[in-house]
Amino acid sequence: MQKHDQDFIKRKNRTTVFEIIKNHSPLSRAEIARLTGMSPTTVSRIVAELDHLDFMHEIEQETTSVGRKAILLKVNPKSVLSVGVEIDKTVIRMGAVDLDGSVIGGKSIARNAEESSEATLGSIAAGINALIDDERLDRRRIVGIGVGLPGIIDHAGGKAVLSAQLGWKQADIAGLLKARTGLAVAVDNELKVKSLAEHMYGAAKGSKRSVLIGFGSGVGSSLIIDGDIYRGESNSAGEVGHTVVDPGGLRCDCGKKGCLQTYIAEAALIEQASRVKPVASLDELFQARRDGERWAADIVDRAMAFIAVTIGNVACMYNPDTVILTGKLVERYPEVRAFIAEKCMSEYVWEPLRGTFRIAYSAFEQDGVIIGSGLLAQGRFLDIASQIEQMEQN
Repeated sequence: MQKHDQDFIKRKNRTTVFEIIKNHSPLSRAEIARLTGMSPTTVSRIVAELDHLDFMHEIEQETTSVGRKAILLKVNPKSVLSVGVEIDKTVIRMGAVDLDGSVIGGKSIARNAEESSEATLGSIAAGINALIDDERLDRRRIVGIGVGLPGIIDHAGGKAVLSAQLGWKQADIAGLLKARTGLAVAVDNELKVKSLAEHMYGAAKGSKRSVLIGFGSGVGSSLIIDGDIYRGESNSAGEVGHTVVDPGGLRCDCGKKGCLQTYIAEAALIEQASRVKPVASLDELFQARRDGERWAADIVDRAMAFIAVTIGNVACMYNPDTVILTGKLVERYPEVRAFIAEKCMSEYVWEPLRGTFRIAYSAFEQDGVIIGSGLLAQGRFLDIASQIEQMEQN
């Protein structure tokens, strides 16, 4: 066998052992050998390499035999890192993410709502370098950057095809950010990465088929089936906000009339309220409702009804076991949660589906996109063999 073939097999075996420990830990060397089909000698050699470079550690666990302890292996979650980035209209958030989905450090950068993608990506690159320095992170352990943002995203190409919220078209996020940082970059829609975080470590952990629905600056959803994001032909699956609920209804930013999000999205609600009385925020609108102002109650109550309609329609389309709700409307205002708890399942969900799924709320809220983006980068770019070689060379 030629040397490069031997090296390839060696690298592949290292990655396989690391993934087995990561996904099934704690477990013993004998269990690794059984799961991989490798010889005990090969497993012990690879484990020694991983242990030497702090990618994993041993833990002792009592067994049923008196006085005997089993030596089990567990991955060091800080041994592999990524940087998760969320781009919103007026703020950029970022943080380092470890293998357990925990955020290390964290940084927020103000963003001019009108600035170009190049300017925003320059700020992100500078922020990532500052984050690495401030937290004294080992750059060799960072496998890549994940970016989550609103809009239609070319996931494979790393581009924002269209982000109405940011005013971007065909923005080469991955290319520009890699050129500025030297790190591999994965890009996706913000709700898709947030649903990934909820599936792996949050409200949908253990779910086979979960849907995350976001109610904020727009309305969207993301479906996870057996651990994978369902994307559709152009990564546009889940754009429920642009389903038409009233052909003669309000004009949407997309140009159509009666899109669902024209009855729920934050800007649409504020615009409708301002036709009656000057309103600058959702807080003012909800306060007017609490003060007994009928016009405010009409707007808010209609929005809550459409939120319940959305949940019911998504349940019919996807038949999930879990529906996770996120976004300012459902996370900040207790009236909305109370309405959903009291009326959604009994009045807005098709009877055969009642009791077949649970409604939950995001476990991460503000950090969800950062965590999901970081996990996306880990899943796409994790190559433990290359990292070990790089660390050995240094």
